[in-house]
Amino acid sequence: MTETGELVFRRVHRGSPELLFDCMTRPEHLTHFWGPEGTTTPIANIVVDLRPGGAFETTMVNDADGGTYTMRAVYVEVSRPDLLVWVDGGMRTTITFVDLGDGHTEVVTRQRNVPAAYLSPQAQAGFVTSLDRCAKYVAGLA
Repeated sequence: MTETGELVFRRVHRGSPELLFDCMTRPEHLTHFWGPEGTTTPIANIVVDLRPGGAFETTMVNDADGGTYTMRAVYVEVSRPDLLVWVDGGMRTTITFVDLGDGHTEVVTRQRNVPAAYLSPQAQAGFVTSLDRCAKYVAGLA
């Protein structure tokens, strides 16, 4: 049996829940930040069928060697602008968008049933660079 765990990441962004939700669900936004530092995700490599049962697919390209990594997920819950839930294999990602009432939104990403390989410090550090890229992109929109 593969070991799994849970990860929780919290970020506060300047912007409305609607803006943050759109950044996480529209290819024209996702292409600017999806994936860890050192990767790009061309807009042609992003599929968003934003409905329960719909596909969420991305193919990241390694900037150094051109290698690719594809994520294929299925949306489980979609409630704009508060909640996104998708399942990728056995891993479940839940993103909540909390309006803080002061022009800021807290985005909480909770991943459950996370494979052991994704729990390593290196994998988590890579994921954090993706969150950093998102924060920088959103700050440029505000």
